[in-house]
Amino acid sequence: MNILLVDDDQELCQLLARYLQKEGVISDQVHTGPDGLEKALSGNYDAMVLDIMLPQLSGLEVLAELRKKSQLPVVMLTAKGDEMDRILGLEIGADDYLPKPCNPRELLARLRAVMRRVENKVALKVDGVIRIDELEIDHSQHQVLKNSNVLDLTVTEYNILNTLVTHLGKVVEKNQLAEEAMSRSLTLFDRSLDMHLSNLRKKLGLHDDGKTRIKTIRGVGYMYVTADA
Repeated sequence: MNILLVDDDQELCQLLARYLQKEGVISDQVHTGPDGLEKALSGNYDAMVLDIMLPQLSGLEVLAELRKKSQLPVVMLTAKGDEMDRILGLEIGADDYLPKPCNPRELLARLRAVMRRVENKVALKVDGVIRIDELEIDHSQHQVLKNSNVLDLTVTEYNILNTLVTHLGKVVEKNQLAEEAMSRSLTLFDRSLDMHLSNLRKKLGLHDDGKTRIKTIRGVGYMYVTADA
């Protein structure tokens, strides 16, 4: 496991890093909000430990920006007894929280629990078939099944879904999605991708709780959202 520690308390970071290293966990440390956001978006980490009180950008601001492009697991460190910060963090997209001062052993337990939940959400790929939620994407047959029923998808709709699931947990930028799914870049005022996505959403249907499977990240792109996300 490779962890990013983001906290302006350098002594605490070093303490946590030493404990994690003894447990076989690799960690990097940064001490400002902007540095934490940049590192987190690099894609080189399995999870992030994020303090709320940071210079230049608060932990909540870092989390809000991170969630526009990434579903990297985040455990937030909050001031003891500050319930509002914990609530805001969870609303924005934190996976768990721990009040400071924190016990390194408990932090590692929280991180491992979060990672287990993430692993359970990852699409299972066996013999060319990706299984996610109640969907099966069968590459050998070039078809998608929902609850064992074949969905009538066009080639482009199939490619869009496959691209989003391949990048599960991450936002796929609009132009990247067009290039990977349609083999071309979008032109000015080109609405073709939007139409394909609209049709695909209708065919896939919503999750049982009424939430969409394909989420639009305004101004950035799209991502597939699992039922338990």
